[in-house]
Amino acid sequence: MVKPWLWLPSKWTHTLTPLAIRLLSQYYPSTPLAWKAFQWKNLHFPNPLGTAGGIDKNAVNTNHWQNLGAGFCEVGTITPLPQTANPGKNLDRSLKYQSLWNYLGFPNKGLTFAEKQLATQQKKTKIPLFINLGKNRNTPLSLAHKDYMEGIKTLHPFASAFVINISSPNTKDLRALFEDRFLLPFLKNLKNTTEQVSPGKPLILKLSPDLEDSEFARVIDCSLKAGMDGWCLCNTTIHRPIQNLFPEKGGMSGKLLAKRSLSLLKNLKQHLGSPSDKLIISCGGVLTPEDVLERLNEGANLVQIYSALVFNGPLFFRSVFKHQKISAEIKQTLKN
Repeated sequence: MVKPWLWLPSKWTHTLTPLAIRLLSQYYPSTPLAWKAFQWKNLHFPNPLGTAGGIDKNAVNTNHWQNLGAGFCEVGTITPLPQTANPGKNLDRSLKYQSLWNYLGFPNKGLTFAEKQLATQQKKTKIPLFINLGKNRNTPLSLAHKDYMEGIKTLHPFASAFVINISSPNTKDLRALFEDRFLLPFLKNLKNTTEQVSPGKPLILKLSPDLEDSEFARVIDCSLKAGMDGWCLCNTTIHRPIQNLFPEKGGMSGKLLAKRSLSLLKNLKQHLGSPSDKLIISCGGVLTPEDVLERLNEGANLVQIYSALVFNGPLFFRSVFKHQKISAEIKQTLKN
């Protein structure tokens, strides 16, 4: 398969993607692809495969991804005020290792722009919409909860659920919010705000792959105590399995993150023990249809992709649909 977008510099591809997705989506019906449909709370997912945060930062492609086969979409990360990307080189990729690097730092057009975009698309949206919220880089940690609360108050009419992003390595000190002194009061503030403006609206905590196992367990227990409704596993990593592949700053995703992402999924299932009504989303290093089905078999309710769309193209959703359909037919034939 020819992949002309990989001939372009990463920055160009990143900039042109929203337009390309809009144009491509016009050739496909708006009816969502149905396979392994999933019901959670009052949300219906026609299929369990969706876009990860960071793909649609400004909520301009929600319904376009729907046409291409996503079972749900995540937009953002959205901050209260518009902000630009971190200066200097902030994007790269490795075709050899099918991995990505970014040091963007939540570039987006802010809440007001996102609100207008979502309002114009709402009537045509047929799949659940997750809204990923972050803080502006200049907001001190002691006031970080206010940025997230503002996002919840402004965008709750459009959100099926909110994803709380304190795990990006690209905003200075953001991950400090996982520390004991911050985490519980921070999450409780967000839960209380959500219950006031939109009772029952789910809150999903996005986790860092760089948490040690003991820290991971503590964060899960703390988020349960605060009333979080689920977790997204996981964000990009600051670890570099291959030295000098990417700069030290910034987060890496793709194939080199797959092992850690899958490990976190297994750790979470083991830590929770008995069946839980919490939502588990697996993200990181999912590059093939087999990877998608593996995450579901390991206990994820939903799976998100980013790198797969970069390396395999925007029709990946339809490739997974065809793959699982063929797999199901083979199993049925063998059964008969």
